[in-house]
Formats: sequence, C-alpha cells, structure tokens
Amino acid sequence: MKLRGALSSIQGRFESAQREAFDDGWTREDEPAALLATTVTEERARSILSCNDSPDVPFEQSINPYRGCEHGCAYCLAGDTKILMADGTLRLLENVREGDLVYGTQRKGWYRRYARSRVLAHWSVIKPAYRVTLEDGTTLVTGPDHRFLTERGWKFVVNSRPAIGQDRAHLTPNNKLMGTGAFAGAVPRNGNFQLGYLSGMIRGDALLRSYHYERVGRSSGEQHRFRLALCDHEALQRAETYLRDWQIATRRFVFQEAAAGRGAMQAIRTSARVDLENIRELIGWPRTPSREWAAGFLAGIFDAEGSCSGGVLRISNTDPEIIAWIGRCLRALEFRYVIENTKRDRPKPVDVVRVIGGLREHLRFFHTVDPAITRKRDISGQAVKSDARLGIVSVEPLGKSMRLYDISTETEDFIANGVVSHNCYARPSHAYLELSPGLDFETRLFAKTNAAELLKEALSKPGYAAKPIAFGTNTDCYQPAERRYRVMRGVLELLAACEHPLSIVTKSALVERDLDLLAPMARKGLAKVFVSINTLDRTLARRLEPRAASPQRRLDTLRALGRAGVPCGVMVAPVIPALTDKSIEEVLEAAAAAGATAAGYILMRLPHEVKPLFKEWLAAHYPQRADHVMSVVRQLRGGRENDPNFGTRMTGTGTFAELIRGRFDLACRRFGLNEERRGEAPLDCTLFRPPQRGGQMGLF
Repeated sequence: MKLRGALSSIQGRFESAQREAFDDGWTREDEPAALLATTVTEERARSILSCNDSPDVPFEQSINPYRGCEHGCAYCLAGDTKILMADGTLRLLENVREGDLVYGTQRKGWYRRYARSRVLAHWSVIKPAYRVTLEDGTTLVTGPDHRFLTERGWKFVVNSRPAIGQDRAHLTPNNKLMGTGAFAGAVPRNGNFQLGYLSGMIRGDALLRSYHYERVGRSSGEQHRFRLALCDHEALQRAETYLRDWQIATRRFVFQEAAAGRGAMQAIRTSARVDLENIRELIGWPRTPSREWAAGFLAGIFDAEGSCSGGVLRISNTDPEIIAWIGRCLRALEFRYVIENTKRDRPKPVDVVRVIGGLREHLRFFHTVDPAITRKRDISGQAVKSDARLGIVSVEPLGKSMRLYDISTETEDFIANGVVSHNCYARPSHAYLELSPGLDFETRLFAKTNAAELLKEALSKPGYAAKPIAFGTNTDCYQPAERRYRVMRGVLELLAACEHPLSIVTKSALVERDLDLLAPMARKGLAKVFVSINTLDRTLARRLEPRAASPQRRLDTLRALGRAGVPCGVMVAPVIPALTDKSIEEVLEAAAAAGATAAGYILMRLPHEVKPLFKEWLAAHYPQRADHVMSVVRQLRGGRENDPNFGTRMTGTGTFAELIRGRFDLACRRFGLNEERRGEAPLDCTLFRPPQRGGQMGLF
C-alpha cells in the first residue's frame, strides 16, 4: 500500500464499508510518500461533457469524473480584434488579461443571454489565418479552428481538420452569425467633446446659481454657488478633470454620508464669481455644434439624467430646451429616437427621449458618445438576438500565418467584433476554485458523483451525435478515491449499455477493475486504453509521482489489458528534458514487451502555476541539475519557460525537440509500436443507442 506515515491501512471499527486492499506496486522498502491527508468532497456538477477545439489532441469531447489528482504529479483571433468588456468598453484582444471581466453568453430558457464572464487564460499562437467578411462590412481575421455562434449553432471557420479526419459544421454564405453587430468607433474626446460633456452634465444635474440679498455689515450681498453631487465617481471625476482643464478649480467634499444599501455621495463645488461666470460661458449653447460637441453633450446628459435597463435606453428632463438639444444631437449622430410625454398633470411635465433600435443601437450609443458611468452600460440578461446584418459574405484564406490570440472564459465564449465567439486546461483549474494548484490539487479532491446522471441526460438529447469520449485528459479518471466513490465505474456502465466509444489515459492499475466492461466493448471496437509511463527508475518515479502506481505495476496493467483483448498503448508523458528523456527507449521497449501496440509522447509543459511548482520540486530533489534542466526547457520553448501555442506546445521546437522526436520514432519502429495504428479502424460510433429517459422502455 502507498505509505503516508502509517505502514498499513487497517479497517476502522466504525467504518460501514469493508476497506479494499489494493496493490500499487510499491513496497515498504521504497521511499515513503509524505504524510498528506486527502479530503474528497462530493460535488453535484452542472455539466459533465467538455468540448475541445485544440488541434493538438485527437478528441472532441471528454469527461473528467474528478477535480484534482491524488497522484501528486508535480482558438484564435487577430490581436486587434475588439472585445466587449463587462463595463461596456472595448479592448483589443491582445491586451486582455487573466482576471479581466468580459461579456459572454449563457443559455436561459429559449434564449442565450449576455452575462459577465471572467477571463481564465490568455495565449497566442502562430497559425494560418482566414478572413471572415460579414454583410455589415465587419471582418474577422481568425484561425481555421475557431468557432462562432450562428443561427444554427456553433460552427468552425473551415471544414478541414486532419487531426479528426471527419467533416464538421463550418461557416458558409448561408449562415448568419449571432451577436450585437459591429462595434462603433468613439468620437474623439477633444476640447469640443469636453465642452459638450460639461454642458450636458451641469445642465442636467448641477446647481449653478447666483444670489443677491442685503446682509448687515457687508458691502456686498452677492453669493455664487456651483455644486455637482453624484453617486457615481466616474462621472464626477470626469467633470472635475474637464473643469480643471479649463482653468476652473473645484473642491471635493462629502455631500451625503453612506447609508444602508448605498455608499457616500461625493460632490465638487466652487463659490468664486469668476468661476461661475466661466462655467456659464463654457456650457453655453453653440451656434453650430460639432460632432464632438454633440457626442460630449449626449454623454454628459446621459450620465446626469439617463438610464439603460430592461432593454430601454432613455434620457429624461423637464426642460423643453434640453429635450430639443438631445434630439438635435441624436440626429447629428444618426440615432433614431422617440419623445414620450409623461406626467403632463405636473407643473413641470417630464419628457423622455428613448433611443430605438435595440441592443445594437444602445451599444453604438455607448461606444460613440462614451458616457463615464459604467453601471449604466450593463447589458446582462438581454437576449442574444439582433437585426444586425451579420450574414456570412465570404471565408477566405489570407495565404499566410499570423500571430493570433485567444482567451478562456467562465462562460466559454466572448463577444469579438460584435459576434459571439467560442474560446478554447490540471493544476491551474484548481485555482478557479480559489484553492492552491499545489498541495490543494493533490489533497482536496472533488468527486462528481452525479456524473453518470448528467451523462445520461446528455446522451438522451435528440440531437446528440456519438463521438469518442476521452477520459484522463485533465486529471486521472482512476483516482484512489474511485475505489470508494465509483464515479468512473458508473459512467462506464452507462457507456457500455449504450455501446458508446471511449478512450482512457491513466497511470493507475485500478483500470483493471473494469476489464469486465472494457473487454466486451473492445471486441466491438468501442474502447482503447493508454497507460502513462515516463520512467522505469523507481526512485525518480517515486519523487515525480509519489502516490501513483509504480512503473512495474503499470507494465503489469498493460499485460492485463492485452490478455483481456483491450487495445492498449503507452503514453511517455511527460518527457522532462535532462531528467526523464533518457528513459524513452527503455520505456517503449518494456511497454512493447508487455503487450502495448501503440505509443505517444508529450513534452513537459509548465503553464500557469505549474512552473513555480516544478522549479520548487527541482530545487528540492535535484538542486545540482536544476539550472541545466530549465536551460534545456527554454531551448525547447523558443527561449521561454512555457509555450502555449497550438502545434508546438506538446512537442516543442528547436534542435533538442527534433532529437527527441527522432529518437521516439526510431524506437517505435525498432520495437514494433504504432505499426498496426496505420491501418487501424477508428472507434466505432455506429453502434450507439441512446439511453431511455426516466427508465421508460422502448416500443420496439
């Protein structure tokens, strides 16, 4: 048994279930693993099937029954693509960063609706570029594997995909993309814009008044007051800055203290006569307003008197002159609007100017005039539907490779140049849960106990098309906790009953438990298993993967799979330069002797938090070799310590990468690996039978 301080796992007197003995190949003479208490939390997942768009891996969907791993192993668009941020502003894709908030979409009821989404990762890649042109003139420069939301669902840019070898839904001139429509450019915020903004803001929400009255003992009874009090600091800051630019100094003060449910209201003021005279001159109506003044006025009056909620953008005021100027400025910027008269029985009736045209025009208003208050730009909850002209005109290759960018978000999509774009994984994933990708990843696991239930629901959907499901793509599906929770077992039982194809990558001998399911599936061409082995050195393996099965035990697992008739292979992963790469040939030879017929390898990757963890591990176990290892890593990654780019992130670049690739290919030929794979039939998807919902029997 694996050692964590105690020498055995005896049965507890109060345990209701009999503890199962399990041999993972380690003996008491081996170096014991550190004492680490593992906790497993039962998690009711919301979904179970994950989709993959990466051209680096040969599967389209996968399942991860567990979050975390107790083994202890230490699509893309041009950079100038505009992304809709969660505050309603725009930012170039190349400048978006992890942690930023953007808009994505979520399905609620019949519609997808816009929702705020956090950016989880950001990367770039050099790959062949395509130009997608839309009816409204929008162009999107993108990679061939990117996906966009159309009126008929998600579709790739082009059909070709050698890694999969089968047709896929792709963009054609018959498709229309979904989204907000093209983003508008902002009017320059020059001096005229500033004057317009101050006019709209001060006329809409400020106190600007002079008083005259007799005061005893004073020669002058004149009083001058300018005050602007706002709850939103962005608008107050902008007005204060613009006034300062025009040589008018104001003082900041607390107008209203914070109370339950709201913060303190800040204000600016001045009582100097010359300042008030200058302010009145600044906000005067121009004879011929420029485009910039009109945009500034609309931004100011919207910050002061406007709102956007429930899909309605409106600006209200009681002054007919201000209402007339709002209409004049909207016409100058080619916005359509209506004026609604309300509360006519009041001494000062309220008129409402409403911008029409839906979300597309509301966003054009925000991006053109650029109001300061971000909370008023919130479009969360609005449905993804628009009359924008987003039909596909053409999809054409640019005939060159370009650096393209992509992000991963919580909603798995984002809004790029006005259309909904899909984004394209095991330690960094724990950081999303606010847990450490270090020890927490190894000791705080989450078992998706409703995995089989969710999978049954997914497979039962009328439009589901069977494609091989990959297991072990993020974390090992055969965690030690699987012996108790049997999440993987339940999923396998469902897939076997439905005759659904699957593939497994694992470093655990526990896969032998499920040979009664895998062997019959394999005979029908429905299953294959890869066992991960990167070294036969027991000492090195114990340090690299302290709670995984020993290398010899994994070879025994290959033999058991082969005897049962399950197609099996070895995954030499990860290959660590100057540490485990020397073992490539001996691992392949031993695996072939044990019955493996196929082989693959993955070069060590150091994304996100894995990089400092690996450096810490190197310093603790191989301090004299650490600098050399990292030097070779940088040679393999183009001078960096990690390369996130598709096409090279799994195999590396440069002389050392070519050497590893050549050694691997030569060894495979020598030991007869991958020979059968050249003529091997893919996993059979034609036998799939959807499960019956609710246990109801079929009619025939």
